[in-house]
Amino acid sequence: MKITYYGHSCFLIETNGKKILFDPFISPNELAKGKVDVGSIECDYIAVSHAHNDHIADLESIAKRTQATIICAYELYEYFSKKGLEKFRPMNTGGKWSTDFGTVKCVSAIHSSCLPDGTYGANPMGFVFNTYEGDFYYSGDTALTLDMQLIPRWADLKFAVLPIGDNFTMDIDDAIEAANFVQCKKVIGVHYDTFGYIVIDHQQAKEKFAAKGIELILVPIGESIEIN
Repeated sequence: MKITYYGHSCFLIETNGKKILFDPFISPNELAKGKVDVGSIECDYIAVSHAHNDHIADLESIAKRTQATIICAYELYEYFSKKGLEKFRPMNTGGKWSTDFGTVKCVSAIHSSCLPDGTYGANPMGFVFNTYEGDFYYSGDTALTLDMQLIPRWADLKFAVLPIGDNFTMDIDDAIEAANFVQCKKVIGVHYDTFGYIVIDHQQAKEKFAAKGIELILVPIGESIEIN
């Protein structure tokens, strides 16, 4: 399974010959400038955890160019379909969909969600993916929640993608507890460094995770890793 990081909470998973893009926020991200060409990103699916601009800024342009299927809350489907986007799988928390890469289940996240124009952005969500190459969990923007303890009932995770920047989401310590809740020893960190509020000490973060027997992977923006 190949993972490419585009900065903030935007990443691409390649599995079973399919490309799944998450929370596309690239062109406004100063840290991604010169490292990511948003116009060259190809994907079959775009999974959107919630409506904040730092998760949807490039959604329209990428979806129109690639004709990717957007996996999102029903209210986001209503909003973006009015903007001319056509390919969707509207979902809500608790729902599951089987498709050509495996299945995706929408799970709870504790956060807020509002579109840039003030439109109601639906409840935020996380995603549990069961793919033919392995299972993974993307929590979306969230606080630590006891609901995470349900994840192992639905998946045997290869890795979890968790926010670690604090202030708007979990911090390092809560993300470590989240990894314990979902019974996963490999974490890819997201939602850090983009803004002054969420700058982290990379080495300290890795050491804190390692002290609890968990590997924290911080992928450089624009680069890819393989997880087997």
